[in-house]
Amino acid sequence: MDKVLVHGIQFYGHHGVDEAERRLGQRYVVDVELSLDLRPAASSDDLAATADYEKVHQLVVEIGKGTSFHLIETLAERIASVLLERFPAKEVLVKVKKPSPPFEGALDFVGVEISRK
Repeated sequence: MDKVLVHGIQFYGHHGVDEAERRLGQRYVVDVELSLDLRPAASSDDLAATADYEKVHQLVVEIGKGTSFHLIETLAERIASVLLERFPAKEVLVKVKKPSPPFEGALDFVGVEISRK
């Protein structure tokens, strides 16, 4: 299966179990992979035959900034379900990364990865 990749989508969101974390917010990074047959788009050279990555980006930012979730698992699930509703993908992979979790320790990020059909 072919893929449309949109990696490193960044936004400032208000997600977390702790009330202070939701109130103050922080930066999130999301990677999206949409699996679909790209032959129709390639042969027709028509944007309507694929997943427009600008619209994918806008949708992820809209969801990430517009709603507050306790868990990044819930954020990832919402992103995946909306992407599958709005784009001609057969499967979607969503990675949500939290680069600055609210605990002490050195790490690159914490995150989740989900795949939905």
